Amino acid sequence: MAPRDLKERTKAFAVGIVRLVQELPHGRVADVIGDQLLRSGTSVAANYRSARRARSRREFLAKMGIVEEEADETSLWLDLLVEARLVTSARVLDLRHEAGQLVAITVASIRTARGGGGSGPRSAFRVPRSS
Repeated sequence: MAPRDLKERTKAFAVGIVRLVQELPHGRVADVIGDQLLRSGTSVAANYRSARRARSRREFLAKMGIVEEEADETSLWLDLLVEARLVTSARVLDLRHEAGQLVAITVASIRTARGGGGSGPRSAFRVPRSS
């Protein structure tokens, strides 16, 4: 996938999240989850754009780590909306799928930027070393 395609894909994902949040019922729980979902879902696109402008590989990896984290967090909020019965599973099916795809693509990009696969962690997050 070309970088431009992923740029458009993350933006479309953010727009889908915005539209979903606009449809949520009003109430304390929906407002709180909706706010968190809006922040994480739109952050995916914003941080991917920032990663594309990275001045170094280290900066690229850091930004892509944020993209991974935010896409994964968005999955959690989508799951909570369904489990709290604020939306139907069918309503968020495509967004849930896309969030998972974006995590997978991001992890693959991070592994490539680090110089290959290997048996390291699947996530961009570093595993702390014990002293």
